[in-house]
Amino acid sequence: MRSCGDYSAKIPNLKLPLCEAAQLQDTFARSVLGRPIWGRDVRTGDTQLRVLVLGGMHGDEMSSSSLVFHWIAMAQTPAADTPQSIHWRFIPTLNPDGMFSRPARRVNARGVDLNRNFPTPNWARDARQYWESRTRRDPRRWPGNKPLSEPESRFLLEQMDSFKPNLIVSVHAPYGVLDFDGPSAPPNRLGRLYLDQVGIFPGSLGNYGGIHKGVPVVTIELPSATRTPMDDEMRQMWTDLLRWTNERLGPGISTASQDLPKPH
Repeated sequence: MRSCGDYSAKIPNLKLPLCEAAQLQDTFARSVLGRPIWGRDVRTGDTQLRVLVLGGMHGDEMSSSSLVFHWIAMAQTPAADTPQSIHWRFIPTLNPDGMFSRPARRVNARGVDLNRNFPTPNWARDARQYWESRTRRDPRRWPGNKPLSEPESRFLLEQMDSFKPNLIVSVHAPYGVLDFDGPSAPPNRLGRLYLDQVGIFPGSLGNYGGIHKGVPVVTIELPSATRTPMDDEMRQMWTDLLRWTNERLGPGISTASQDLPKPH
């Protein structure tokens, strides 16, 4: 895939063979500037759970994209001591325009923070008020003129509606904590990241998915936006996520699912 050369040159700790081994598929979604938003489905065993894993919602948090690529490799070669029956859907970089901007930017090509652009209740009242009063009009956190104004956030909503995940894992940086929104008891830790629930924000994915739609949202905040954790730490986070998912979400969930669309 030609994009692997661009991605491996931009994303920390992402060598070309790792990107190519991910065998990313074209979701047929495009960013504001027309860049593809790539994805990959991985099924393991008799899939009973559907998990959506997102990286790069903020373009300058490049370590989040790298972690997702590493996790794709781990999903493709599951360990014997961590049994799983999961249909994974990985979206390594939701905001390619922000990532490939020079310098990389949190927001998308239209200057919108995608993690404030989801249609939470009272968005029209709360999102702008929060932006003005709490962020002091920080341009890095501009929620847009209306919810779902951006193709990237609309794509993610479509994924939620069609894939119907039992769990969403959204990877960010650089606060070095673990956040959680929605039903179920949250994981206390993933690797060295400990639970520290920071509250909800108007238009955020945690608010929309976890609180409004009732889909558990695990938000991972890596310690650095430009460096990934060590390989052993990334694997420990993956192992901890698998164990918590199997314990808390468990078998018996509906197995209806859809693959990413194939080229035609």
